[in-house]
Amino acid sequence: MFAAVRWGVLGVAKIATKKVIPAMQRSPLTPVRAIASRNLAKAQAAAAELGIPKAYGSYEELLADPDVDAIYNPLPNHLHVPWSIRAMESGKHVLCEKPIALSVEETRQLIAVRDRTGMCAAEAFMVRVHPQWIRAREVIHSGRIGQLRAAYAHFSYFNNDPANIRNIPQWGGGGLMDIGCYPIHVSRFVFGEEPVRAIGVMEHRRAARRR
Repeated sequence: MFAAVRWGVLGVAKIATKKVIPAMQRSPLTPVRAIASRNLAKAQAAAAELGIPKAYGSYEELLADPDVDAIYNPLPNHLHVPWSIRAMESGKHVLCEKPIALSVEETRQLIAVRDRTGMCAAEAFMVRVHPQWIRAREVIHSGRIGQLRAAYAHFSYFNNDPANIRNIPQWGGGGLMDIGCYPIHVSRFVFGEEPVRAIGVMEHRRAARRR
């Protein structure tokens, strides 16, 4: 018999309110007890819409809640490490959206805090636990389709706003961190090893000149 893990959510990101929280609420083992935002009204609105018992106007208040066992961190990329560290230091396990860190050094910081606190920290890549992908890797490693030599991935969306947080390098923006990490992660998972060579192609379309 598994024990339920009581969750708190940092922020009201769309991925949390539209996808992850509703999915968690479908299981009795993952009740969502609280949600926090730096804007209390936003937290209260999300809590009311999703039926979450508690809403906080700061992340610190949520981390201090004794009724929360684990934190889901869907904050902007540059806030993943700082708030995941604070969560673990508050005695909370962490499920952090990708990318869990922006550098090797940041990853080492997380590992050090994990080891010191005894808390768990995981990156929210569903590939590692989804039965479909686990089976795909099993088939590939069985040799049924021959030797896997290369992987090709195409993953994109339109976003040409320089002010959008996903396009600001110092905040963890850019193609690799936002969605490029998916094909990179999947290829490593399926192959079971590091890539020998990687190629990236960017198509840059300039506005048509007026004659």
